[in-house]
Amino acid sequence: MPAADADPGMGRGTTFAAPASPSEPAGERAVSVLWSFGKCLGALLPVYLAGYYGFSISVVLFGLMIYMGWKHSRLEKLMRLKSAMYLLENERKFTTENVFRAKRDLPPWVNFPDVEKVEWLNKILQQTWPFIGQYLEKLLVETIAPAIRASSIHLQTLSFTKVNIGDKAVKVVGVKAHTEHDKRQVMLDLYLSYAGDVEINVEIKKYFCKAGVKGVQLHGKLRVILEPLIGDVPLVGAITMFFIRRPKLDINWTGLTNLLDIPGLNAMSDTMIMDAIASHLVLPNRLTVPLVADLHVAQLRSPLPRGVVRIHLLEAEDLTAKDTVIKGLIDGKSDPYAVLRVGTQIFTSHHVDSNLNPQWREMYEVIVHEVPGQELEVEVFDKDPDQDDFLGRVKVDLDIVKKARVVDDWFNLKDVSSGSIHLRLEWLSLLSSADRLSEVIQKNQNLTSKTADPPSAAILAIYLDQAHELPMRKGNKDPSPMVQISVQDTTKESKTCYGTNSPVWEDAFTFFIQDPRKQDIDIQVKDDDRALSLGSLTIPLIRLLATPELTMDQWFQLENSGSASRIYIKFVLRVMWLSDDATPTTPSPRPSASGSGMGQGGIPSELNPGSLAKPQSDRPEHTTPDLEFGTEGVLRIHLVEAQNLIAKDNFMGGMVKGKSDPYVKIRVAGITYRSHTIKENLNPTWNELYEVILTQLPGQEIQFELFDKDIDQDDFLGRFKLNLRDIISAQFIDTWYTLNDVKSGRVHLVLEWLPRVSDLPRLEQILQYQTQQSYQNKVVPSAAVLFVYVERAHGLPLKKSGKEPKVGADVILKNVSNRTKVCERSTSPRWDEGFHFLVRDPRDETLTVKLSHSWGQSLGSLTLPLREVLAEPGLVLDRWLNLDGALPESQILLRVMLKVLDTQLAVCRGAPGDAGGDFSGSDLVIPRWVPSHLDIRQRNAFSIAGDGTNTSSQVKLTIGYSIEESRLFITVHSCRALAACSKDGADPYVSFILLPDKKATTKRRTATKKRDLNPEFNERFDFDFSLEESIQRRLDLSVKNSVSFMSRERELIGKLQLDLDQIDLKTGVTQWYDLVAEAN
Repeated sequence: MPAADADPGMGRGTTFAAPASPSEPAGERAVSVLWSFGKCLGALLPVYLAGYYGFSISVVLFGLMIYMGWKHSRLEKLMRLKSAMYLLENERKFTTENVFRAKRDLPPWVNFPDVEKVEWLNKILQQTWPFIGQYLEKLLVETIAPAIRASSIHLQTLSFTKVNIGDKAVKVVGVKAHTEHDKRQVMLDLYLSYAGDVEINVEIKKYFCKAGVKGVQLHGKLRVILEPLIGDVPLVGAITMFFIRRPKLDINWTGLTNLLDIPGLNAMSDTMIMDAIASHLVLPNRLTVPLVADLHVAQLRSPLPRGVVRIHLLEAEDLTAKDTVIKGLIDGKSDPYAVLRVGTQIFTSHHVDSNLNPQWREMYEVIVHEVPGQELEVEVFDKDPDQDDFLGRVKVDLDIVKKARVVDDWFNLKDVSSGSIHLRLEWLSLLSSADRLSEVIQKNQNLTSKTADPPSAAILAIYLDQAHELPMRKGNKDPSPMVQISVQDTTKESKTCYGTNSPVWEDAFTFFIQDPRKQDIDIQVKDDDRALSLGSLTIPLIRLLATPELTMDQWFQLENSGSASRIYIKFVLRVMWLSDDATPTTPSPRPSASGSGMGQGGIPSELNPGSLAKPQSDRPEHTTPDLEFGTEGVLRIHLVEAQNLIAKDNFMGGMVKGKSDPYVKIRVAGITYRSHTIKENLNPTWNELYEVILTQLPGQEIQFELFDKDIDQDDFLGRFKLNLRDIISAQFIDTWYTLNDVKSGRVHLVLEWLPRVSDLPRLEQILQYQTQQSYQNKVVPSAAVLFVYVERAHGLPLKKSGKEPKVGADVILKNVSNRTKVCERSTSPRWDEGFHFLVRDPRDETLTVKLSHSWGQSLGSLTLPLREVLAEPGLVLDRWLNLDGALPESQILLRVMLKVLDTQLAVCRGAPGDAGGDFSGSDLVIPRWVPSHLDIRQRNAFSIAGDGTNTSSQVKLTIGYSIEESRLFITVHSCRALAACSKDGADPYVSFILLPDKKATTKRRTATKKRDLNPEFNERFDFDFSLEESIQRRLDLSVKNSVSFMSRERELIGKLQLDLDQIDLKTGVTQWYDLVAEAN
């Protein structure tokens, strides 16, 4: 019976619908045909119009490309939105079916057992979502829309035509509670995921403009802090919310805002929106909702930081080569730099040219607001003219740094095939007492880095609350006050409170302080146009040091303001302290040789009494420098004036002669000096002095070029060259030089090759002469040159991990610093390197030598006043010296030699035959050029050219074997005294191969140096050979001249063949080798 009843019903339903069916398909087909015709016409119309108006076909193609890109971006974004919605709806099924997928694809509650699922909360959100939508619609239509219409005359017709937040509610995929840090707060981490079908349309009828959003994705971790907990309803004083890191955002635009989906604009639009969100909701910005009255909202919105992390960006190794040649067939180098991020704090290092093992040695300080939670992210990029290439990233949880206090280690770079980066991270606690301030400042003075900012000793938090009875504007109008707060060179601004003379800002600011004893806080209250001052206040930070808890919280009377004008501010100073008992932690240890740093029975060697033995008695008592050490001389160039220069600044097409704005460029072996510019003068007087440490080499020249300074391109005023050998022979030259390649002009120079003497009484005369000299470029003539030979150290402390250190020495005199190589792991390293410095006054200057592990952990230091060298016989100090800040037996072997720079211009000059002069035959050795201001590793070993008069072509190499890395390395440093192949000299490069090698897999070559007979290469080449295989190889090296295919110039300059079994590869050897015309 039910079946019988059902059949007629179904038949009736079918019969009822039948009459309408014939007409509907016909109408739909007609509309479909018309719509297709319209789309074809719309597609052809631009082509027709382009031809009609004579536009190029490229315009049409460009428009088509933009349309295709927009279409592709729209479809891709729509697919992402649909995929996200499907995933949220079927999360458990998706997770179960794909349990063997990568861990990062799983939700947080699967990854982390302490992250809890809160399905009950999601059900509440889903149930209340329609009512939340009604509230948002009411808020947009009744509150936000009228406010927008009132803000601009152009938006008076704006209206929200559709507000629908959809059926998809925000989903909390996991919650993690932190209750162990502070008993007066509850901290929750909400992992939010929203892929909603929200649809909001806006229309401005006046301009026939429609825009909107249809679909939004938002994923991120929102931290919610309930504090302070109170003993009254509602039990919580306020709710603070913020994203620890920027959430991921994806918006699907509609209407006119479809244009934002054009490739290029889509990333820009999403970034701008994320910047707006970050300015309110990403650390250090917070959204605070007070639930009770009389709360310090500013302190809740900007609480004191948890601490400060000092980041030492030291170096990287084995980075990926991105600058390849011939489409990747030949590996090149990279120009790496690093970007460091902690929240919204971003730092960028300098880039190192053409280096896969860069050294940055930079330091940064970041404020840490939330731990656990905040991370340090370091990304390495290759600097390129167009788009920088990615070289890897690493993330470090700052909670690890807080617990360990110091993390000093290598971290492998992620998302790349190779590369690691060396970081030292120090957690600085914030002390509310000034007892250790002097100690902190003293420690900071010993920290050196390449960054401009010195280390900070304290952090200052300023809570700007409110002001009262500020002065009125002209016409008795209320001002719109804002505040500028400055500490040294840093200025920060508050928000503007419009139309009131009793503003309430509730803003907070943070400053790093180098020395609170010397710095002030400058506060300026101004009108919003920044022109009208409403009052000022200056607070010396030394006042804070005398207050309890280093805190001032009070009203301050404003200066230059009304009699009743006051401002309420809270100042909090905290001293940044690195705990003395901090022990480095190695969360990502770098591979090292087994057993390194361990004594017998697995005991760390720092606890092994044998490692603390005193230096053996058979140690050498004095240094043994090579013959070239201390043979450099000093050239003093006094640029006096010029005459009869050419007038380049003509008027009216040259009809009226003008003047020139001349300046001089002086080039000497790669160093360029530039004088100041003298305005409108054809007979300028510069009176500038330049000094450079040089070594005698055949064919060296000094080039002088004059230019006229212009806004666009500087005009040439002439040039001339001088031979260094002629200056050395004459010792002193005071003459005029005629300019070449121009019609007229000459330059007056005083050139002096300064003899070096060891006569202490002569020093007093030289110093007296200096006080009488004055030069336009503020240069004080040097009185002496200092030579420092760093040979070895002994009995150095071990690393804190118990391993032997990799020791490098930093040799510092005033603002000039030179570094040795870093020796392999040893407590008795040997460098055999020499350095030189210009000294203004030896009586007042101090030489400092700092030893450290890979330029990180300090291993001791030496401070040597040059007065002690003046007291030594012959002004030479050569002995073992004790190190400060190390073990009692830690010593370093140095040779410090001081030479007084004599000058013919100083009165009472001694006779040329004085015993103090050092014009012995050893001074005629011809080593390579070493400019004074370059950090060049020099004098590493004895030169093969023991004969001081040897002028044959030579090449300088470092050959060694790294046991730790299991590879042979060859460094080509430089060549000298190469034979010229043409009238322009030569374009040399070095190529070599390790024989036997039938397939030429070990063949390498350096870059080509144009027109240089003393080229500097400093290129390193590595080979993955075992030590046994390396010893069996033979180096076949050629120095060649780069010539074209049809050139008749000689290609081969010289050759070198060397059996590697003749070299101590484990120690490594750096020396000069003679080149021969043909292989023996």
